Amino acid sequence: MVKNNHSNRGEIRWGPPSPFAGHMSVALAEARAAYRRGEVPVGAAIADPKGQLIAATGNRVREYRDPTAHAEILAIRAACKRVSSERLPGYHLYVTLEPCAMCATAISLAQIARLHYAASDPKSGAIESGPRIFENRQIHHKPEIYVGTGEKEARGLLQDFFARLRKDS
Repeated sequence: MVKNNHSNRGEIRWGPPSPFAGHMSVALAEARAAYRRGEVPVGAAIADPKGQLIAATGNRVREYRDPTAHAEILAIRAACKRVSSERLPGYHLYVTLEPCAMCATAISLAQIARLHYAASDPKSGAIESGPRIFENRQIHHKPEIYVGTGEKEARGLLQDFFARLRKDS
């Protein structure tokens, strides 16, 4: 089901789009691990065009003291290193939260074919929220976008994390 009328690339669809949708469970496991480390619970996993998982990680902003250490960025770096290329055409990125502007731009630069994210982020997301990066004409590569696989668990982790954060402060 198409959510809105974007161009062919960058069109947002709801539900599991591929036989590799099970890789969202790996991203969710990485989000749970990030939660246990005290990081915002976001996880990401990258599969090659044949569906083989080649990278998975969670947020490590606090651990690395690096504002760019978002799960998506770390997964893209690991995948590019593994395949010895700065581009990942044909690859699928699974992430538990709608990417921010920085991560969306990196997804475009890496030429990832398909972006799958679990939960929308009206506050900081940049795909269907905020700046809608893939609608910008300066963005040359626009992945296929699929939303909603694993949404309930991803949203629950985030809500619990921020509720605990507010309670502890």
